[in-house]
Parts: sequence; structure tokens; C-alpha cells
Amino acid sequence: MRDSKDDRRVRYTKMVLKESFIKLLSEKDITKITIKEICEGADINRATFYAHYSDQFDLLHKIEDELFENISAHLSEHTYDTGESGTIDMVERIFEYIKENAQLCKLLLSERGDLDMQKRIMMLVYNKYVDEQVARGVITLNDAEYIYAYTITGCVGVIQKWLNDDMKKSIRSLSELLVKLSMRLSTTYS
Repeated sequence: MRDSKDDRRVRYTKMVLKESFIKLLSEKDITKITIKEICEGADINRATFYAHYSDQFDLLHKIEDELFENISAHLSEHTYDTGESGTIDMVERIFEYIKENAQLCKLLLSERGDLDMQKRIMMLVYNKYVDEQVARGVITLNDAEYIYAYTITGCVGVIQKWLNDDMKKSIRSLSELLVKLSMRLSTTYS
């Protein structure tokens, strides 16, 4: 019985620390955020913070890892066809998750966010896409890696614009646009 009560407390503590941190991160750069500010916002003492995280960067990485795992789980709930249609469906699922978690995603995928995290999310789809293109002989692996790097950066920019525009463009049309641009680029280049 005590374990479940402790687990609840730990979950609550982590939740309020994350909320406090996210609020601060929306106001200023991570390098200007102190542990004291995070703890005051969460009404938690510093020792409790350090029981779970080493610093504000560790907290950010844990939040990013959780987001990545949630997107992966969200994608794994469905099976996807191969080819353009399946890729569009997969990208659409990522956009659905981003929309459902817009506040956090807008922050983590913004210019203030970690570029590696942004790339990691897009790699969920494009690793599969690149593998298919190489396997079919559409493009070489070496060329695919360059196109892939270019595409990932562009996709992150599109997501940032979509979030900044309050997600007005439909998820389906945006997914189709990104996949068609990526496919056109890889087939034009090969």
C-alpha cells in the first residue's frame, strides 16, 4: 500500500516540477532558469528536485524523452501501409499528437528547443521512408542521407510555422505536402 502512495507522490512531484519548468521555459532561455525558480514555482524544496534531476538540462531531457516515447507509442497504435499513403498516415499521426499537446510541443519544437530532439521526432518517419527508397533502388544510401538531413530541417521549420500559425492548416493537407515534397526531392535527385 505504501508503495502506491509513494509512487503517486513521486508522479505528482515530477508533474509540478515539469509544469513549473515549462512555464519558466516559455518565458526565458533555459540558461537563465535557476533551480530555485523551478522549485518555487512547484512549491517543492531543492533537495526534492535533486532527488529526481541533476539540473534544469536533465529535466528538459527527461521531458523530451517522455515526449518522444509518447509520440512513438502514439504511432505504434496503428499499422501503416508502405509507400506514400502509409507515410502520409504516419506523418498525420505525428501532427495529431503535436496538436493534442500543442503547448508543450510549441515550446520544445521552437527556436529555443533542442534541435536534436526536433530531428529525433522527424526521424521516426523518415528513417522508414529512406530505408524504403534505398531498398527500391530509387536513391543511394549516401544521397539519401543528404536529402534526409535537408528534409528533416525543413520539416521542423514547417512544424514550427504551423504551431506559430495556431495550427490553422489541416493536418492531412500538411502531411501530404511534407511527404510529397520529400518524395519529389528524392526522386528528382536520383
